[in-house]
Amino acid sequence: MKIKLSPIRLDGTLEVFKDGDQLTLNGEVLDFGPLQDGATLPAEAITCRWINDPVERIAGELVVTITMPHGANAGQQSRFPLDILNLADGRVALPTDSDPQPPMEPAE
Repeated sequence: MKIKLSPIRLDGTLEVFKDGDQLTLNGEVLDFGPLQDGATLPAEAITCRWINDPVERIAGELVVTITMPHGANAGQQSRFPLDILNLADGRVALPTDSDPQPPMEPAE
């Protein structure tokens, strides 16, 4: 699986998990297992706010573009992310994991 990241300035977080041909994005499970080699699934057919481009299976490999939110203080790795290749199953590390986080509001 190849994950392409499309960064966007947006307050919020994205958590991604991979399990075979399934991706879970903030708790929403997307199963791309039925997508045949050479086929394209239009973005309009996927009801997930984080998927805005078609999903393809090219030479047996899934290619998925995910919209990745980042904060105002995002680093270069989040503003201009590289593709994520050769993923193992489990939590997918995103470039935003190492961005500075806004300070927590003190409890009153």
